[in-house]
Amino acid sequence: MMANIEKVAVIGAGVMGAAIAAHVANSGTKVLLLDIVPEGAASRNALAEGAVARMLKADPAPFMGRKAARLVEAGNLEDDLTRLAEADWIIEAVIERLDIKQDLYRKIEAARKPGSIVSSNTSTIPLATLVDGLPESFAQDFLVTHFFNPPRYMRLMELVTGAATRADAAEFITEFADRRLGKTVVRAKDTPSFIANRLGIYWLQTAVIEAAEQGIGVEMADALIGKPFGIPKTGVFGLLDLVGLDLMPHVNASLAAALPPSDAFHTANRPLPVVQRMIAEGYTGRKGKGGFYRLNREGGQKLKEAVDLSSGHYAVARKPRSEAMEEAGRSPRALMAHDSAEGRYAAEVMCATLRYAAGLAGEVADSIADIDEAMCLGYGWKDGPFALMDKIGPDWLADRLEAEGQTVPPILERARGRSFYRVEDGRLEQLGLDGAYHPVTRPDGVLLLADIKRGAKPVLKNGSAAVWDIGDGVLCFEFTSKMNAMDDQILTLLAKTLKLVLAEYKALVIHNEGTNFSVGANLGLALFAANIAAWDQIDGLVALGQQVFQDMRSAPFPVVGAPSGMALGGGCEVLLHCGAVQAHAESYIGLVEVGVGLIPGWGGCTEMLHRWQRFGRLPKGPMPAPSKVFEILSTATVAKSAAEAKELLFLRPEDGITMNRARLLADAKARALAMVEGYAPPEARDYTLPGPSGLVAMEMAVQQFRKLGKATPYDEVVSAALAEVLSGGDTDPIETLTDSQLLKLERERFTTLVRRSGTLERIESMLMTGKPLRN
Repeated sequence: MMANIEKVAVIGAGVMGAAIAAHVANSGTKVLLLDIVPEGAASRNALAEGAVARMLKADPAPFMGRKAARLVEAGNLEDDLTRLAEADWIIEAVIERLDIKQDLYRKIEAARKPGSIVSSNTSTIPLATLVDGLPESFAQDFLVTHFFNPPRYMRLMELVTGAATRADAAEFITEFADRRLGKTVVRAKDTPSFIANRLGIYWLQTAVIEAAEQGIGVEMADALIGKPFGIPKTGVFGLLDLVGLDLMPHVNASLAAALPPSDAFHTANRPLPVVQRMIAEGYTGRKGKGGFYRLNREGGQKLKEAVDLSSGHYAVARKPRSEAMEEAGRSPRALMAHDSAEGRYAAEVMCATLRYAAGLAGEVADSIADIDEAMCLGYGWKDGPFALMDKIGPDWLADRLEAEGQTVPPILERARGRSFYRVEDGRLEQLGLDGAYHPVTRPDGVLLLADIKRGAKPVLKNGSAAVWDIGDGVLCFEFTSKMNAMDDQILTLLAKTLKLVLAEYKALVIHNEGTNFSVGANLGLALFAANIAAWDQIDGLVALGQQVFQDMRSAPFPVVGAPSGMALGGGCEVLLHCGAVQAHAESYIGLVEVGVGLIPGWGGCTEMLHRWQRFGRLPKGPMPAPSKVFEILSTATVAKSAAEAKELLFLRPEDGITMNRARLLADAKARALAMVEGYAPPEARDYTLPGPSGLVAMEMAVQQFRKLGKATPYDEVVSAALAEVLSGGDTDPIETLTDSQLLKLERERFTTLVRRSGTLERIESMLMTGKPLRN
């Protein structure tokens, strides 16, 4: 078997094929992207070249950085077919037609090297059908690797093997997809549409049909089948707009053709005339003129409108208000039991969906945990269907199905009086098809804070943070506040934790498993304090943050930050003061304080100056580093990946990146332990800054932006304060400033800004609308 995958070939430069190639390149692996030679094109590689060019401009970006894009080489299937012999893994992502795929497979078989692995990204054609009539040598190396769109951001990959597929090929691709591509690999059986789409398509179709037949508006339907069940706020109709309405008939027809007549999908697979008319008129979703929702731009306005499923006419979309949702609160069962049109709709859709899910156990996957994982990662559900049934109550659901005259699936029957999941001796277990409980296993090297918390109590805890012992002398500091926003309780507990580690432990990891590492400081508390003129409280919080972060930076033991998601403002400043960072690849890091009329106040300016003076490849002299940092901070630049964070020096060159989020804590812990022996904190720094001349240069740059209409008068005020810190204020250009002197200046300018009415207005606007005021 191959020692490593050094090169991958992707055949098919369409939306999925190109994006798969981009994500393989994100792992640092060379990619050969091939497609047909288009008739009359100036370049024979036009399709692959065009795909790469489009992806470099796309938002969200398929590439994590331009360096990754350079790893993709464009080619074509006529001139470069023999080069498939260079590839260790060949991924087919061409049109979903069996004849085209099999013809391609015969060409691949003739060109590839022995032992190379071939996979298809299909989600509609069974693997057994794909390899039918092909050589045994091909079937042994063939499997299905079903990526979800967009491949960079969707963590799920369904892997399907055939009767002839060699076991080590599946293991090899699983390992590569897990560690290098960051995928959670779920083993699916060779059944129609595999796991997530089999259930997801049924759920979507049921929700659409029931809404039309029960007279439930699309806004209400999305609200009912969204947040109450832990489903993304796009709900059903918003998701279909995103995917594309024109795909619905093709996907449904393909699934219907593959399923036996007894399958419940057939009862939900009924065409809606209004949807057919919308597609015919170009209302195919976000890629068209609109879909179930559209933006009406007539008269220069921007009104969100929703379609009426009975008439097909659009009207202004209204925020749905429902007595059922208000009375049910966070209880999905209470919503389903509510005696109202909304309650009946929620019950009809979710009872049918959960019953269908229970019936798929054993058919599409070997375990209920695999089905739950697929729906959580493939469709963004907070809880998979079986975890959701535990919240609703298996007994209640089974009794309701019986009362409606429906058959209760065997595994739901076995869950009566029990649950699908339980915690035994601190370990999570799942109900098996045999009626017994079995451990939910993790891949080797995966360490989840959620698993640790099931069998332990926190070492320290308050209302905004908790500290956990993760073994081997390492503690994990977890933010638990709303959106993991930084506040005085986090800072106080962090100070206490640093003392505890010094006395009894080896190292500290700062990590949480929330959607975002931290969105920054708690602006609500800042606004409240400002409104009652509690300036001392604000000054004290800034001073406390600076002190705690400096203590963390100078700690005689390793402190490793392990972020994922957004690490903004104060969340970024935490990372800037860690001894090292092990970041998930999808970490979005930045100092964004200028957006709310402030500047970084917990040492962010100081640390960024140090990094650009030390690591930045800039001309020598006192001005280049302050100018670069001013450019980054004054525009509230956010790195859109961990790789980009390194380019902007929010991360150091030596900081690590973990592709698979499930492995982040384990990698951070290993990093911390590797640093323990001989660890010494960084020395104190000093800074030679440009002084008044640098301040004037930065202010002039902002004035120019204002003349171009890209900056407001208040932007000038905020930028002047930032420029004063980065230039050193009245400092003589030949004089050096120490860390403490620069931090003092940073703190003073921060507290001056927070007292200004313009800043308070921006903070209030941010809290009310989610966007800073542009006055």
